Amino acid sequence: MFQTTRYAAPPTRRRSADAEVTSARPGRIWPLLGPAFVTAVAYVDPGNFATNIAAGSGYGYLLVWVVVVSNVMAMLIQYLSAKAGVATGLSLPALCREHLPRPVVKGLWGQAELVAIATDLAEVVGGALALKLLFNLPLLVGGTITAVVAFALLAVKGAGHRHFETVIIGLLGVILVGFVYDIAISGVDAMAVLDGTLPRFDGIDSVVLAAGMLGATVMPHAIYLHSALTSERLHARTDAARRAVMRAQRVDVVTAMTIAGLMNLSLLLVAASALSGRGIDTIEGAYAGLGETLGTGAALLFALGLLASGFASSSVGTLSGQVVMEGFVRRRIPLAVRRLVTLLPAVVVLALGVDPTAALVASQVVLSFGIPFALVPLVWFTARRDVMGSLVNRRVTTVAGVAAAGAIIVLNVVLLVQLAA
Repeated sequence: MFQTTRYAAPPTRRRSADAEVTSARPGRIWPLLGPAFVTAVAYVDPGNFATNIAAGSGYGYLLVWVVVVSNVMAMLIQYLSAKAGVATGLSLPALCREHLPRPVVKGLWGQAELVAIATDLAEVVGGALALKLLFNLPLLVGGTITAVVAFALLAVKGAGHRHFETVIIGLLGVILVGFVYDIAISGVDAMAVLDGTLPRFDGIDSVVLAAGMLGATVMPHAIYLHSALTSERLHARTDAARRAVMRAQRVDVVTAMTIAGLMNLSLLLVAASALSGRGIDTIEGAYAGLGETLGTGAALLFALGLLASGFASSSVGTLSGQVVMEGFVRRRIPLAVRRLVTLLPAVVVLALGVDPTAALVASQVVLSFGIPFALVPLVWFTARRDVMGSLVNRRVTTVAGVAAAGAIIVLNVVLLVQLAA
């Protein structure tokens, strides 16, 4: 039933970075772009929809700065993940297996599997909710359709990395088009946006919401997956090739994370301009509110964006779950089996009639537990010369990584404490 996966040098049939990149010219960089766009899906998943809507409708433009800070942190973290894969040829879970005691590895694997289930719950519920808004389908039916479509997207990956990345980028484009249209007709106050870049809060509830926004932005499965994608696609045999690959990865990460950040910012700004002061804190309420204030077209594009987010992020979540198992315990199970296992909790939640927005929030709380278990090893490994070789972090990069990890962990602890109070 299970296959043992060995981590060795990539097969000779795989093109190496040595053959693909010798300079940083755009024509040489292009073939190496793509992994960051796949992981960027995690930054515009249904959980982000929920938190950014709550921020914009509840506090207007006040928390614009949280989106900006979160996105800067995301760029650094995903860059470190990409670098770990390029430098070592291993995913972050595999690095943990190679360098940490076995009991620790088993514990990390256990929590990572819980994170994978929580991730799938959020994505399936988001897709089901979008199908309900668009076609009035029952949530259980919509969740099943989302799971089937996500699995079909994973089948595309079997045809090659570039095909899968193209589909994911296309779905990101659907989300972006909808947000751009809504921004264009919503009458965003440019001066208020500028004022919102100044860090400040308005009571404890805004602090909790800011922690939730940050917690919904940096996702453990995106960190695991990015290192796996770069180690799988971008094997480089020489230091010169690795440095060339990393120049391409900087472009990839900055571009993809900037687009994801603009999407999140757009969602907050639309909510701030069209829904502020209306007491809307659910995705269904946002859909109805956008229809009333901006028209049916704006609401339709919002729902289509949510659907694209659910489809894309669900397939990426399942893929990251496979990476987790392969890396931590050297085991592989068929994607269909993994899909069914991680889908079961989402089906149960939908069948029980749990409020979808409440389910999304609960999933983000579970995910927040997983952030330190991915971030701390990532920063630690990338700061070690014996692991990273010539791509070891500079001191300033390590300091920035520690600061980002510390800030994210503290804010997520704040979120958990407030939710438990």
